[in-house]
Amino acid sequence: MAGRAVVTGLGVVAPGTERGTDAYWKMLVDGRTATRRITHFDPERFRCQVAAEADFDPVLAGLSPQEARRMDRTAQFSVVAAREALVDSGLVIGPGGALPSRVGVSVGNAVGCTMGLESEYVVISDGGRKWLCDDEYAVPELYDYLVPSSVVRETAWAVGAEGPVSLISTGCTSGIDALGNALRLIEEGEADVVVAGAAEAPISPITVACFDAIKATSTRNDTPESACRPFDATRNGLVLGEGAAVLVLESREHAEARGARVRAEIVGYDARANAFHMTGLKPDGREMSEAIDTALAEAGLRPEDVDYVNAHGSGTKQNDRHETAAVKRSLGDHARRVPMSSIKSMIGHSLGAIGALEVVACVKAIEENTVPPTANHTTDDPECDLDYVVEGAREQRTDVALSVGSGFGGFQSAIVIAAEGRVR
Repeated sequence: MAGRAVVTGLGVVAPGTERGTDAYWKMLVDGRTATRRITHFDPERFRCQVAAEADFDPVLAGLSPQEARRMDRTAQFSVVAAREALVDSGLVIGPGGALPSRVGVSVGNAVGCTMGLESEYVVISDGGRKWLCDDEYAVPELYDYLVPSSVVRETAWAVGAEGPVSLISTGCTSGIDALGNALRLIEEGEADVVVAGAAEAPISPITVACFDAIKATSTRNDTPESACRPFDATRNGLVLGEGAAVLVLESREHAEARGARVRAEIVGYDARANAFHMTGLKPDGREMSEAIDTALAEAGLRPEDVDYVNAHGSGTKQNDRHETAAVKRSLGDHARRVPMSSIKSMIGHSLGAIGALEVVACVKAIEENTVPPTANHTTDDPECDLDYVVEGAREQRTDVALSVGSGFGGFQSAIVIAAEGRVR
């Protein structure tokens, strides 16, 4: 039988919205972009000066002042999204509910607690003037900012999970891979419930400088709302984003025993690496295609069963070309008939978090039978010739969604989400 886990809860922190899954989904369906000039710091000296920032106040989002002071922004995002997902699922962990030892946590993250680590370095180095930093000025949480595992630890503490806890860091596929890890934990009987997703808050000077150095980001600083243009002939780079998405995954038996509402199922997952180049991609998309093929096979589905492809769609020249080739290779003739879209055009690329945000979009697409659009697409590219859903959201029956990711280092991942009961 195909491995699977049912989705019973969703939680989101995203750019351009009030906190919460419903506001996030409405923004996507409306085709609104959240990209703007960076406000977290003065970006004037940088090549790329735009990003998709979340208007997030940790205390208004439900964190205590002590929690807000202790946690880096990444951990804040993860905890807030996890708490929303838990409430949405109706799950109780502890007396009268799920056994804490049978509840796991799997969180994806690419660049750790970048904002906290950088801001503290500025303080203890006196603005970079001191080569030997003065630790007397450091906050007690500085070590937590150094180790990304603090993000998943805070999430586990917040929900009361005492089962297997993992931080998955595979670059831009971290969100998909964290959900794939959760699927395996449930499939193998290691946990009955896994609180799974990803979080990232990378919009800091060091991150922007790193992407400037490799010229991966868009330079459309005068028009930030349309800077990210996936699959468009005029695309010239990605736009950074931030946020978190967390899902409550359960074994079917556990969900049925407590009478939970099942929102969708995770029915297939696979990952590959291309062993080729840190940032480069082969144009044939073979490794991503292999991940797609294996994920569909695990689900017991054929290419023509796919109703929607949620694209990685970063807006870089090589990624969009590579991904288009991979989808054609895996889906064959059906590739030209299935709608495909990139929500990065609206919420930017939140690195390790984006895969989980995209899976939430797939769950909502299935629930609402609506495919979100790709914003900012005005000029066709002959090398990107699939159905990218560019004229607003499209209403259509959506039972099976395929979401794919591609990450620096050659990571390629695919995950299949299906309506309840669609896969037997």
